[in-house]
Parts: sequence; structure tokens; C-alpha cells
Amino acid sequence: MTTPQDSAPELTVTTLAERPELRGAVWGMAEDWPEFILHDHVGWGYMGRILTELPEYVIVATDPEGAVVARGFSVPFVLDMEGRRELPATGWDQALLWAFSDLRHGRKPDTVSAIEITVTTGMLGRGISGRMVAALRDNARARGFAELVAPVRPNAKHLEPEVPMSEYAFRTRERDGLPHDPWLRVHVRAGGAIDAVAPASMTVAGSLEQWRTWTGLPFDTDGPVRVPGGLVPVRCSLEHGHAVYVEPNVWVRHRL
Repeated sequence: MTTPQDSAPELTVTTLAERPELRGAVWGMAEDWPEFILHDHVGWGYMGRILTELPEYVIVATDPEGAVVARGFSVPFVLDMEGRRELPATGWDQALLWAFSDLRHGRKPDTVSAIEITVTTGMLGRGISGRMVAALRDNARARGFAELVAPVRPNAKHLEPEVPMSEYAFRTRERDGLPHDPWLRVHVRAGGAIDAVAPASMTVAGSLEQWRTWTGLPFDTDGPVRVPGGLVPVRCSLEHGHAVYVEPNVWVRHRL
């Protein structure tokens, strides 16, 4: 399928299942995620499996020359079952764990969760992210689902790491009532509604030496440490020789 034009060039948007030859290029995209984010243990264990086991839930956008310029990962899981039914406080990590547990046990999913949308660095700010949200919605709808959910990582929250997400997530602009945060605004404009905060959506734990490598910071004082790209401070313990980052995200529901 192809998507309409914004300020971006004409793009072809397909699933990875339709174009499996793009798998290597999907991983090879230039991206700007903070290094420490790549060390979430749940993501480390499961992200690669989405491409190989759930390629029909991976959206790929290519430019007229055939280069991959954006990707969108999603996973299906069962929400309406005992012990679940509410979107989890452990957000992003839990969506992945539920999805692959359900896949292993052969459960029929009833919900799709967006997991990641990444636009290659040279194409940022050209309307592609909104088109990828729309493509994930369309793909979930085409597969018979009534809802897409997303544990959203607000992209301006890192500028205010001390502000609680419970306050930040629900800020709106006076002129139009849309979310203050640009990435949340994209989701709401696409038809999503902010549902709840996931206070422990992703956890990255490491030794102090690992954190020094990931961030270039000294990690030589106890307590909270602001790191570039962090939505909240990292908690550093010199006595125990480790630091832990617990990232809050925002659950957005897209009724289809």
C-alpha cells in the first residue's frame, strides 16, 4: 500500500512479511536512540524476534530509490484474560512479554500494541512519523483488531526529567487543547486518546562502568543523575556499584 503525501517524498509502505528482503535494511537504518535505551533486557531479548516471528506486524517505509526510511514494530497479545484486562503499569516491557508468551501458548490475540516507530535521521521532521502511526492503525484494522494501543515515549519529556509523567502527559495547549508533547500530539491527531501513565514501562540496570560507557558521564555521586535523552533521572548507588533507570511511558488507545 502507498500513503498520501505530506512534506515527505512519495513513500511505499508495506509489511515486512510482504518484503522480507528488507529485514537487514530495517536494522541498518541510521537512528538516534540514546545508547542506554538499547540495553533494556526485555527489548534485547525480544525485539529481533518480532522481525522473524511476527513480520506481518512490522511496517516498513521505503523512498522512491528503495531505501528504508522508517520502520514501525507492533505485537499482538491477549488483553481480555484473567490477570490482565488493564493496560499494564510496566508498559513497553510487559507488552513484549505478553505478546511472546501468548505466541508460545497459542492464544488468540485481541489487541495490538505499537512497540517502536523510528524514522531515519535524515528524514526527521517531514511528517513521516504520523504516517507510520496511521500505517500501524491500518495494519491492525486489516487484521481484524478493534484497537491499537501504544506505550508512547513522549519525545520532549527529556527536557524536563524531574517533572512527574503524571503531570507532563496530560498537559495541553491552550489554543487547540491538543497535548503539549509533540509525539503525544501526533498520536492524538491520528485518532488516539491518552489513557494512563505506565510508570515502569522500561527498566535499564547496569554497573556504574556500563553507565559511564553508555553516557560518557562520571557516575561518581549517589542519587539521581540526569542523562541525555532520559525521561527521568537515573538512580545511582556508589555503595552497590550500580545505577537503574526506570522509564515512564504514556498509554495511548487507538480505537479502530
